[in-house]
Amino acid sequence: MASVLEPSLSPGRAEEPARPGVSVTDALLVCMTLIWGVNYVVVKYGTGVMSPESYNGARIALAAVAFVALARARGEPRVSRRDLVALLALGVLGNCVYQYLFAEGVARTSAGSAALVFASSPALIALIGRVLGIEKVGARGYAGIVLSMVGIALVVLGHGPGTGRGGGATLAGNLIALAGAGCWAVYTVLLQPYTRRVSIVNISAITLLGGVVPLLAVSAPAMMATEWGAVRPATWLAIVYSGLGSLVLGYLFWYRGVRVLGPTRTAIYSNLQPAIALLAAWVALAEVPTIQQGLGAATIIAGVILTRT
Repeated sequence: MASVLEPSLSPGRAEEPARPGVSVTDALLVCMTLIWGVNYVVVKYGTGVMSPESYNGARIALAAVAFVALARARGEPRVSRRDLVALLALGVLGNCVYQYLFAEGVARTSAGSAALVFASSPALIALIGRVLGIEKVGARGYAGIVLSMVGIALVVLGHGPGTGRGGGATLAGNLIALAGAGCWAVYTVLLQPYTRRVSIVNISAITLLGGVVPLLAVSAPAMMATEWGAVRPATWLAIVYSGLGSLVLGYLFWYRGVRVLGPTRTAIYSNLQPAIALLAAWVALAEVPTIQQGLGAATIIAGVILTRT
């Protein structure tokens, strides 16, 4: 199991030269993309049958418990006090603010539109990394960022009534999703230095603990008002998928990618998420992609490719 959760290198050691072909990290990031792409539809369903606050609180609490248990079972080394405080603070951004905006955004717009807006994360990560001096961005990179911003505008401003069972896209939902994408970009860039010296499991457990406490405080009224005994099995399955699948497995694969490939190269796998989410939403929620979404998706992906190269 350790070979899947961790790269072959210990935190703090230099990376081995990249080997040609598809690496284990690349394969895990493809799996992460599939999990996260389908998760848009799962969250759309879950937040449609119960309040977004209750659904979000339950899935993140489940993930936090799972990661703490995993860290104890693996006998993870202690983290320095300085890194502990920093990771807890980052957890508030990545697992409270971002997760709150993610669930609220998906609940208030179509699953496909939310996925397209979140596809802007690689360009935002490259831009923020350049501002902070972590990433280098050339002329193509800036052109890609501009294209991605144009694509976001097409998706965000091109909202309209939908024909799917999950409801149509809305301007408010798209803007909330955009704010969430910005939070995730900042979180990913600021987290990178810690992936060099702290284990992936410890990072996941600590950042989730940092986020789950304030998130549960915000979600407490809605969770207390929820009749948990009346929650249907399908909804529990959605919570488990979004908690253990999207947050536990997805985060393990994501943090491994950030450590081995860097934030921008890891984020490039987000390009696949909109296609997976749009297909899943079409099949499960009858959300028919619009021409505006197609243009926005093509522009965002073109921008991300330029940013990557």
